[in-house]
Amino acid sequence: MKVLLIIPAYNEAGNLPRLFKALRETCEPYDILVVNDASQDETEEVCRQHGVRFVNLPINLGIGGAVQTGYRFAYRNGYDVAVQVDGDGQHNPVYIKDLIDQIQKGYDLCIGSRFLERQGFQSSIYRRVGILYFSRLIGLITGKTITDPTSGFRACSRRVIKLFSEEYPNDYPEPETVVMVLKNQLNVCEIPVTMNARESGISSITPMKALYYMIKVGLAVLIASISKRSVVSDHE
Repeated sequence: MKVLLIIPAYNEAGNLPRLFKALRETCEPYDILVVNDASQDETEEVCRQHGVRFVNLPINLGIGGAVQTGYRFAYRNGYDVAVQVDGDGQHNPVYIKDLIDQIQKGYDLCIGSRFLERQGFQSSIYRRVGILYFSRLIGLITGKTITDPTSGFRACSRRVIKLFSEEYPNDYPEPETVVMVLKNQLNVCEIPVTMNARESGISSITPMKALYYMIKVGLAVLIASISKRSVVSDHE
């Protein structure tokens, strides 16, 4: 089984060395791809120093464009499973195998949730309000309870890799993509994970951005819920 770890990175040079070290200590020798989203720091040089494959985007596309680049790479190169791992050190690599195990059991998307057991870093108060809002909205639309719909720590099957390689939201994509997967009648599950606080740098999410995020992405989730997008068979 071919597994690709997709690490979107924008100015994460201070966090990537620790992440690479943790990945090599805790994971099987999965392939790694850093998508360097036009960083203005030493992200590219850090990847070179650690012998990690990377793609340099010529302009900053944001998280959606960076992650979709990873999924397109995974699909075109025949990967069976893709795992998203943030470059800021919040995602603990020890859980990667657990995420992949759920894909092997037949799930199409497995999300690492910090709220199933409520241990470790629980995010800021205004982000928790937004997470609860999206959880309730997704439950209302799909009938499926997702406790951590904004989590970017997730593993995807080949079918979801194909879907995401063709269509992926630009801004704050996680809740919308959960709805996309569920509306395609694919199987979604969560496993409990413990997340860390950001190790270096600062988050771009402010209270005003959080409010904007809730409104904008809420509308996108509603639109995704009525989309007729479908996944074709991989047996081509």
